Amino acid sequence: MDEWIGFIGEKWKKEINVFDFIRENYTEYKGDESFLVGPTDKTKKIWKKCVELQKEELEKGVLDVETHLVSGINNFKPGYICKDDDVIVGLQTDAPLKRMVNPYGGVRMVKSSLEAYGYKWDPEVEKHFTTYRKTHNDGVFDAYTTQIRAARHVGLLTGLPDAYGRGRIIGDYRRIALYGIDFLVQKKKEDLIALEKQEITEYVIRLREEVSMQIKALEEIKAMAKTYGCNISKPAKNAREAVQWTYFGYLASIKENNGAAMSLGRTSTFLDIYIERDLKNGTLDEAGAQELIDNFIIKLRLARHLRTPEYNELFAGDPTWVTESLGGMLNESRSLVTKNSFRYLHTLINLDSSPEPNLTVLWSNKLPRAWKAYCAKISILTDSIQYENDDLMRPIHGADYAIACCVSAMTVGKQMQFFGARCNLAKALLYSINGGVDEVKGGKIVEGIPKMYDKVLNYDKVLASYDNVLDKVAKIYVDAMNIIHYMHDKYAYEAGQMALHDTDPEKLMAFGIAGLSVAVDSLSAIKYAKVRPIRNEDGIAVDFEIEGDYPKYGNDDDRVDKIAVEIVKHFYKKLTRHKLYKGAKHTLSILTITSNVVYGKKTGSTPDGRKAGMPFAPGANPMHGRDCSGAIASLNSVAKIPYCNVCEDGISNTFSIIPTALGNDEEARVDNLVNLMDGYFIRGAHHLNVNVLNRETLMDAMENPDKYPTLTIRVSGYAVRFNRLSKEQQLEVINRTFHGQM
Repeated sequence: MDEWIGFIGEKWKKEINVFDFIRENYTEYKGDESFLVGPTDKTKKIWKKCVELQKEELEKGVLDVETHLVSGINNFKPGYICKDDDVIVGLQTDAPLKRMVNPYGGVRMVKSSLEAYGYKWDPEVEKHFTTYRKTHNDGVFDAYTTQIRAARHVGLLTGLPDAYGRGRIIGDYRRIALYGIDFLVQKKKEDLIALEKQEITEYVIRLREEVSMQIKALEEIKAMAKTYGCNISKPAKNAREAVQWTYFGYLASIKENNGAAMSLGRTSTFLDIYIERDLKNGTLDEAGAQELIDNFIIKLRLARHLRTPEYNELFAGDPTWVTESLGGMLNESRSLVTKNSFRYLHTLINLDSSPEPNLTVLWSNKLPRAWKAYCAKISILTDSIQYENDDLMRPIHGADYAIACCVSAMTVGKQMQFFGARCNLAKALLYSINGGVDEVKGGKIVEGIPKMYDKVLNYDKVLASYDNVLDKVAKIYVDAMNIIHYMHDKYAYEAGQMALHDTDPEKLMAFGIAGLSVAVDSLSAIKYAKVRPIRNEDGIAVDFEIEGDYPKYGNDDDRVDKIAVEIVKHFYKKLTRHKLYKGAKHTLSILTITSNVVYGKKTGSTPDGRKAGMPFAPGANPMHGRDCSGAIASLNSVAKIPYCNVCEDGISNTFSIIPTALGNDEEARVDNLVNLMDGYFIRGAHHLNVNVLNRETLMDAMENPDKYPTLTIRVSGYAVRFNRLSKEQQLEVINRTFHGQM
């Protein structure tokens, strides 16, 4: 094809293989950031308008909602920021920050969201989804068991995607730019014919229907792009088209779905190939290249979904998790860092810091030093980057993987994920003491667990009971996940995103745990100190007295850290005993965002001394104030939790440090942060959020939000705009996430 002139390689031309194209054509960059340029006048004009709209949105809660149409790839007229100046075109609806109604997940969430912001749904549209069409949420609750309903109600299983889009499916949006829609449609049609040769089982029947839906979705994406005057039937012929075509793929996904984490993938190195070709042939200069990326990022920052205030509280302030994975290694000697990797990070300077897109650096100590230094520099300036261990993930997923949501890795276009929120391990531990009865709401949630009446808790007895509880909880959790994703495929299938995958990709089922450090410290207290339950009139332990001290997680103490490792291993093993929908592979994460506050509210007092309703620690972090042996010891404890074959959905860790602790000048701070991350990841740790801030700055930002409109912090795998958090969440972040500043 003419569009491929100047590109080398043969394999990627004969089959859909974006990674082979990248490997054959990209240009590694080992230099520094000196080539970068500021925003163009056109970018400044566009971004100024966006900032004004975002301020208005913040005051109103939502800027506007379209109540007469529903979500869909091509259901809206074209929308622009500044039509004559938009370098990259396309919006979710017909106006920037205007949200759409997505009723396929569930009607109740739509109505609650609209009512919360003072809107009314078009009665004719509502009638369609209450009278004629079943939703995902309806299907889920029709199939839920009594035990699942109970576990959900009390907060044993929390944040399940049973009322909204599941997210965490990364379409390979690069395919549209490289191949064009017509080529992708042809390949899907060939796959559909090939499936005729297989025995027509239930699995094949479902797959054939899904591929047919994917073909229709691809045609809808082409039609949507045409409304903007773009013909994406053929491959992109230059850098601007490559960025635009890629964005149309992502835009289709957020028009179609209200997913919990609508991640972007791994686009920077791919797009750099087109930029380098244009730079060499003289049709683009560096200012133009940065303008393309700045404007692409602007569009990603405008992604919005209509959600309830309760959802936003659980997930930290209206997030979309547009995660882009940067850097990483091709092999042991060559990185995937390009000039475009720098350009993506540079948007945090040109456009100010921002939670979106959720920029994730795939870290290896073998990465070019200049790249690592620039990442550290931007971290110190913006607190908007997270880091994940490429040397752990690359051997499992290959070199062309990306992060979904916060910490979840999958091979782009070849793996997809069924997302499943969290299981409350701290509450499960209380059930092992209280005979399966919920300590907050009462009622038996887990059957077959004897109630303990010991005056002093016995470690071996509690551990055996906890093991029994987790056996039963694992089954309830798997049952819930299988039902959720069966019904989501049936009533809210992501045809546009799945069209940009291989036809039968590997499926990952993402389980998660919350309250790990609470459960670990509780067991340590029972083992090494004397813990006396304080029971109510029904014999339920509602508080605990602790006599003596005990080793606490977060101090590099194997006595307690081994308990953490064993809990995680045992729970994962229990999950794997149960079959999964579509033959998915079990994965597990230790991840909470500010939802650790919500989980804590639903959990009674625990044997570690934590009182009822108090927040959990975020992610795999130690509890507030208990990691008293220094930051390195705290990092070491988290690094012991195994990623490979256990927590392959991710292990979140948030690290905070005051600027002066890194050094007295920028060069020293950058060098020390790079060395700290090299040391942490070489121990086998998976993930690190980095916040370089003073506590005083955050306190001032809480009292004077207008002074810090772009202040961004990272909390357990996700960057959040500080002024989007509630006062309670802000205080929790200050007092708990930042307590360990050096």
